[in-house]
Amino acid sequence: MKVIAFVGMPGAGKSVASDVARSMGLPVIIMGDVLREEVKNRGLAPTDENVGGVANQLRKDEGMDAIAKRCIPKIQALGARVVVIDGIRGIAEVETFRKAFGENFTLVKIDAPFELRLDRLRKRMRADDQGTPEWLKQRDERELSWGMGLAIEAATRSVVNLDPIEKFQNEIRSVIRKESIEITVSTLLFPTELEEKVRQAVENIFPGTKLTLIQKEGYVDQLVGTVTTLEELHGLLRQQKILDTARKSMFAGKKGNEIELQLNKQAALMGYVNFLDHEMALGGIDVTIVDDEPELIIDWLAPRTAEGRPVEEIDL
Repeated sequence: MKVIAFVGMPGAGKSVASDVARSMGLPVIIMGDVLREEVKNRGLAPTDENVGGVANQLRKDEGMDAIAKRCIPKIQALGARVVVIDGIRGIAEVETFRKAFGENFTLVKIDAPFELRLDRLRKRMRADDQGTPEWLKQRDERELSWGMGLAIEAATRSVVNLDPIEKFQNEIRSVIRKESIEITVSTLLFPTELEEKVRQAVENIFPGTKLTLIQKEGYVDQLVGTVTTLEELHGLLRQQKILDTARKSMFAGKKGNEIELQLNKQAALMGYVNFLDHEMALGGIDVTIVDDEPELIIDWLAPRTAEGRPVEEIDL
């Protein structure tokens, strides 16, 4: 399960981002709705004072991650491959989600100027919105007191929400598409190989991958990890001008919603991509890409070419 969460100050555009996710058919957990549900269960009106008061009381009684802990079973119960979370308020919540979902958790920061945020909140006007600059400043201060600033700093992706709204929606759609791809790598580590060099080979093609060494008595050691991005592979295929070879290998390895590839370790150590179509003594780097639209991933990574050049470059 991949979990993508949005963080940002009030009015930054988290709700719009969530609407984009829903339009893509993804389930969305709204942390503010979980809080408002708690307010309702206590028989209180959903005013800003009550919502803020209950939020503060929950964090005091159960910890700063109280709302996040309520969200986790809701997320797990969905059983979906990708789930979106709207409304992280503090670093404790980020840490709780990362503990629960590990490398499959991605935090996306959404930013927007104060004046634009205020204007959007005035137009939205929920029961807990007051629509004045003083009110928004107080709300910003309250959320910063919960660790919002640290949560924003912890984000690994960032999108600025300025007009026109269509541009922001397209950027959010692209982020969700790329973060929804599940990529894993594994490679055998033979006694004759240096672990440091094998790790570097994977890092050269898939930067940022955290590899775990698995050792079992009677078996060859293995390094396995989750890849965070395919951007480096995307660029290398163009630098090396091997789009046709890559496309052929990817379609040959496509099974249902999975794409299985094997890369040459020695070439990867030198910073090159070389697809294996036969067994090698020291094996290769096994790559598995899982996505609901694997053909789209192939078209993005390795589009059709004419005279060695892409017929059409697409973005996800």
